[in-house]
Amino acid sequence: MLTRERAMELLDRTLSWCPADQVEVMIQAEASQLTRFAQSAIHQNVAEENTKVAVRAAIGKRIGCASTNRLDHEHLRATAEAAARTARLQRENPDFRSLPEPAPIDAVDAFSDATAECGPERRADIVRDLAARARAAGCTISGSLATSSYELAVGNSLGIRAYHPLTDCSIITVAAEGEASGYAESSGRDIDTLPCADTVERAIRKCLDSRSAEPIEPGEYEVVLEPLAVGDLVMGLSWLGLGALAVQEGRSFMCDRMGERVVSESVSIWDDGHDPRSLAMPFDFEGVPKQRVDLIESGVARAVVYDSYTAGRDGVASTGHALPAPNSHGPIAWHLLMAPGQATPEEMIAHTERGLLVTRFHYVNVIHPRETVITGMTRDGTWLIEGGRVVRPVKNLRFTQSIVEAFSGVLELGREAVAARPDDSPLCVPAAHLAKFAFTS
Repeated sequence: MLTRERAMELLDRTLSWCPADQVEVMIQAEASQLTRFAQSAIHQNVAEENTKVAVRAAIGKRIGCASTNRLDHEHLRATAEAAARTARLQRENPDFRSLPEPAPIDAVDAFSDATAECGPERRADIVRDLAARARAAGCTISGSLATSSYELAVGNSLGIRAYHPLTDCSIITVAAEGEASGYAESSGRDIDTLPCADTVERAIRKCLDSRSAEPIEPGEYEVVLEPLAVGDLVMGLSWLGLGALAVQEGRSFMCDRMGERVVSESVSIWDDGHDPRSLAMPFDFEGVPKQRVDLIESGVARAVVYDSYTAGRDGVASTGHALPAPNSHGPIAWHLLMAPGQATPEEMIAHTERGLLVTRFHYVNVIHPRETVITGMTRDGTWLIEGGRVVRPVKNLRFTQSIVEAFSGVLELGREAVAARPDDSPLCVPAAHLAKFAFTS
């Protein structure tokens, strides 16, 4: 791993070697460790360290990119020169204005020494305890325990110099017994406070409660979605329409609806890279400070997120949501949070006359981006609710559902927003009781 001083040295040297009008250098350094287990036994322990240096060169309105993971002067110079050569070969991009100017960045503390120093022995000790809990309950567990340290540094020829270290840890587990299974996960930045035991106990309870699952007819059901399932829906909204490029290209559900109600007034969603409940990061991959952006407020479409490119097209300021260049997706609302409600999980179930309780979704894919229609499967814990009680487990179902329509029928939201990581995206969302959800097979 690097340090701030080493990162700034690499940035400055690489910037000086690129013969272009404007230059940006981004450094991503990561040390990651993963302990995998299956059938209650560790079967793999891996560790990886890598540092990537990416250069973006602008010559007029021509943009070129190049990258390397070799940090000696020869390769850094060659990469800088390659970015400039690539730029000269590109067509002009009429929408390019400039790389971003520097602005004050508020630092956030997102680093844990305990996580950075966590070795394979400690991870093995944690997994040993979790496996013992599963055996005592008559289950086996499979999953992973991961820790990582990450550094992001960004600099450009206009004066940006940004550096941020963070750590991340997560426990993912599936408890199994026969054909029954239960899933749970937790994540955070500090391995000392990661609730591994509680997470596995949740998975075990779900597994035991899922035994003897029976088929159920597809159709529209009321649903109580646990936070992991809600996280998939919220992140789906982000990928499908909460970025400026999606609006500019006319493929967002927010198009021509700013200031209008798009979902239930119970729904408020915002992006905040400084929130400690998320994977805090104070600036984006262009070195622009992250702003809190209220995307949907009491059901009303309010804003989308920008990077410098899309901001230039609309004549506004970047909100600090750029992805690494080059990318075709545009800016992304990644640090998403959803306002909780007042209901407990028990109250949401009690208020459901007939419906389904869903732990999580699996293999979610997009059918219609503008209409936010997605399809996928339930997995690792689905139950029938009748008369306000969970009466029996049911076999998994495929759903085909518009996210916007689902969130237009919010009946209740859970009182606690918890971390959820669909596709490794750092979200914090509550459970949700929805009026209807379409299960197709």
